[in-house]
Amino acid sequence: MWDERYSSEEYQYGTEANDFLQQSVHHLPQTGARKILCLGEGEGRNAVFLAEQGFDVTAIDASEVGLQKAQTLANSRGVSITTQVADLADYDLGTNLWDGIISIFCHLPEALRLNLHQKVAQALRPQGVFILEAYRPEQLQFATGGPPQVELMMTLEGLKNELADLEHRHLCELEREVKEGVLHNGMAAVVQMIATKEG
Repeated sequence: MWDERYSSEEYQYGTEANDFLQQSVHHLPQTGARKILCLGEGEGRNAVFLAEQGFDVTAIDASEVGLQKAQTLANSRGVSITTQVADLADYDLGTNLWDGIISIFCHLPEALRLNLHQKVAQALRPQGVFILEAYRPEQLQFATGGPPQVELMMTLEGLKNELADLEHRHLCELEREVKEGVLHNGMAAVVQMIATKEG
């Protein structure tokens, strides 16, 4: 499905990074290895933006076509990113490996999401930062992007529980205008999180 969606020359979610990520990038560690993992990164807009800020970025996605476009975008911007085709159901995020993990509209079945979020806390280095923006169930009323099933959405209370091992620096639900290519376009109901691994 995703290979087919990304098969056109047009970038389905645009080539500019997610607004919330751009506003939050200063929360990511600014010293050290600055290794960042982007989950479900698709065509690469967020990974390329982070590489432009000097981070060492790895983008993973199930779509080889999407990640090929990510590399094309990186080349056009004069930066380098690492891409890896992977299924998040069995991808090993590692332990104490990443200074930051990014999840932007990475919607997964509940059991898979729960498992992935458990791995996030383990995979972050001490003082590592997790940044997430996702659609919440109310997004179905807007129909301006995101999956059509409520069970794939996220909520503030759900994220509190799923990522209880992290220190929550910013966690809120809001409605905002999202303009990201042809598939995310219009007023939207979202949940946002910035969380840190203490220690």
